[in-house]
Amino acid sequence: MGLILAVAGNAIGLGNFLRFPVKAAANGGGAFMIPYFVAFVLLGIPMMWVEWTIGRMGGVRGHGTTPGMFHVMWKKAPSKYLGALGIVIPFVIVIYYNFIESWCLGFSWFSVTGKYFGHANREAMGKFLRGFQGAESNEFFSSLAPILIFWGITIACNFFFLYKGISKGIEVLAKYGMPLLFLFGVILVVRVLTLGTPDPSQPELNVATGLGYIWNPVFSRLGSASVWLVAAGQIFFTLSLGMGIIQTYASYVREKQDITLNGLTTSSANEMAEVVLGGTIAIPAAVIFFGLAETQIIANEGAFNLGFQALPVIFQKIPLGQIFGGMFFFLLFIAGITSSVAMTQPAIAFLEDEFKWKREKAVIAVFSVLVTMSAFVIAFFKFGVLDELDFWAGTFGLVVFAAIEVILFSWVFKIKKGWEEMHKGADLKVPRVFKFIMTYITPVYLLVLLGVWTYQDAVKNFLMRDPENVHYADASHHPYLWGARIMIVVLILVVTLLIRRAWNKKRGEKAEAGEA
Repeated sequence: MGLILAVAGNAIGLGNFLRFPVKAAANGGGAFMIPYFVAFVLLGIPMMWVEWTIGRMGGVRGHGTTPGMFHVMWKKAPSKYLGALGIVIPFVIVIYYNFIESWCLGFSWFSVTGKYFGHANREAMGKFLRGFQGAESNEFFSSLAPILIFWGITIACNFFFLYKGISKGIEVLAKYGMPLLFLFGVILVVRVLTLGTPDPSQPELNVATGLGYIWNPVFSRLGSASVWLVAAGQIFFTLSLGMGIIQTYASYVREKQDITLNGLTTSSANEMAEVVLGGTIAIPAAVIFFGLAETQIIANEGAFNLGFQALPVIFQKIPLGQIFGGMFFFLLFIAGITSSVAMTQPAIAFLEDEFKWKREKAVIAVFSVLVTMSAFVIAFFKFGVLDELDFWAGTFGLVVFAAIEVILFSWVFKIKKGWEEMHKGADLKVPRVFKFIMTYITPVYLLVLLGVWTYQDAVKNFLMRDPENVHYADASHHPYLWGARIMIVVLILVVTLLIRRAWNKKRGEKAEAGEA
């Protein structure tokens, strides 16, 4: 049960309450929800079962990360190198994710102390957030000292729970943090739904308008591959799919332990948190207090900014807002910790499994690299480095890796064997229609999505010519954005070389054992 809570805690995090509202708002609200739900049914649920199966199967054979797991499914040399993405992608995400966690911790403190109270408009909250992030110096913050303090505390917390391990650290964190986060999420939903029309002079800015923005479909935008790619990327991000995380956690599951019901349970809990709670808090509140146009402006400014501008306004409008704000942002911080700890785990598990390092040594080595690269994100945040990493790793990379693993599972390893493996010890018999979906619909969906996106948007994204991206529009930002891309490529090369070294080491040990 503790492991399931850890997986649910990993999935339920900042992506639900902060990233989802921004992606939905930036991509047309209702226009986003159609591809989002399609992706959940045809990609999210089947891929959750696929990843649990791959992970358990690899764990039984002594592999806790995707390079070894992919080699179990396909004995050819390229398989293990394809698995490198299952280590690199979550590591790239956690490089910037822990920075966002520090925002949550900071806003928890600012709520309790009332630092942002009295500033209930978009311009003021925007300046407050940018000052705290280090993007500008203003009357609220004149240096990087505050964000560095909260980031330092965040890094220390991540290190502590990873050093403790899964059972003593991560499971305990998830066991108490997740129920409390749900409780306060429900309280905020009730408050948002009872806001009515706060400003009688603007009767169009009400709860119905806010809910309508996210739930009224806009069919004209469904022809954009970018919207479908972002929707698929959000499903993968929020469910922690296409990252290698689920596989690493599933590697600790016993061979006859259920994974089908557990996979469905974690998916359902996550969607409840994301759509019902995350979608009903930040977006309607932003529309009510800022208007539709202003909400879209905030969404286009950054992948996580909307919640940090809309939620503080809500807390200023409710009784005991300082206490509720402090507790809610702190619980978001806890949820973020459970996710970032999970994202760091594949890199640590790889060093433990393939190089036989002790956990303490692996944690210290991984954190040394993590802190160095996170410092790069903080130093050049104002140039869009975080959003660049979030797109290539947190959207595009997830879809690419998911396509690779579903093809390996369904076509190389063969769906017949995969289906049998999935149902070992199963408490839930998966409907056979999903066997067809995993074999044909999911891989074709992903390949077509990537193909159409490549045709429509790849060139303008790669060359930084997308007019809707504020950082691409400013040529002075380009060197820093290229730096972020180069960082991803370097990590892929380093992990690939480590995989090669690990397998060469194993071959040498086998040869020595044979001679003996």
